[in-house]
Amino acid sequence: MEGEIDYEGLPDHAGLGVHMLAGALAGISEHAIMFPVDSIKTRMQVLSPSPAALYSGMSHAITRISSTEGLRTLWRGVASVIAGAGPAHAVQFATLEAVKEMMGKREGSAAWLSTGVAGASAAITSDAVMTPFDVIKQRMQVHNSAYRSVITCARTVYRTEGLGAFYVSYPTTLLMSIPFTAVQFSIYEQTSRIINPKRAYDPLSHVAAGGIAGAVAAAVTTPLDVAKTLLQTRGTSQDMEIRQARGISDAVRLIWRRDGFKGFARGLTPRVLTFVPSNALCWMCYEFFKAALRLENGPPPRTTQV
Repeated sequence: MEGEIDYEGLPDHAGLGVHMLAGALAGISEHAIMFPVDSIKTRMQVLSPSPAALYSGMSHAITRISSTEGLRTLWRGVASVIAGAGPAHAVQFATLEAVKEMMGKREGSAAWLSTGVAGASAAITSDAVMTPFDVIKQRMQVHNSAYRSVITCARTVYRTEGLGAFYVSYPTTLLMSIPFTAVQFSIYEQTSRIINPKRAYDPLSHVAAGGIAGAVAAAVTTPLDVAKTLLQTRGTSQDMEIRQARGISDAVRLIWRRDGFKGFARGLTPRVLTFVPSNALCWMCYEFFKAALRLENGPPPRTTQV
């Protein structure tokens, strides 16, 4: 066999900067490519009394949006997520690697604990950066949004609702992101150990492990994502009860009273469909950039060839 490189064992020439840059590039790639599906997910999760803003499923949403607003609408707000994804993912992966290093290499059940703690820590720091950008993004994604630019949206929200509007969903986001990130990183690490035991640079194994991790994490945290969407888009609603929601308890009560259990599954399909390829892409890009940036010279490491 030739070309086999244990890329995780390469000399750490660039230190923490490698993980930050790799994470930033991976995050931007992930969010930009899957943004239209995320827009559909947001539309499906918003509680609205308007029949024009109600969608029975993903295909129905695509058909209605394309015929009444044009598919370009699905890209509205992408500038906000790109602006936030870079620094947020840089912080996320830097925290992940730092905590994993601090806790040391572990095996068996201890490995799940190590990656879980590292993932939860990464969620706390990255969400502190990303939440305001996510609020702006979702305000621009909703049906009949009045906002056409990120700056205009940010200024309007700040002027009419104050700084707190950008962080009203932060506790809910953490309640969702901590288990999401912990589950994602744990499943990614353990799946990688199974399908890529030599830990060689192998894009296919990174894609497979990332996709599986994203699907599971997205599915189990969808109910919290519905509550987060309600809080982040409350300022665009004409419903005073929604506009006055102050936190996760208010959001959960509203969703339960109006839609019951099914309300917490709103947007499940597009959310999972978003995270399978986006998570796969994110991990593939992260592992690629990490390996490539850690080499002083020459091309990125090649996959194992027999």
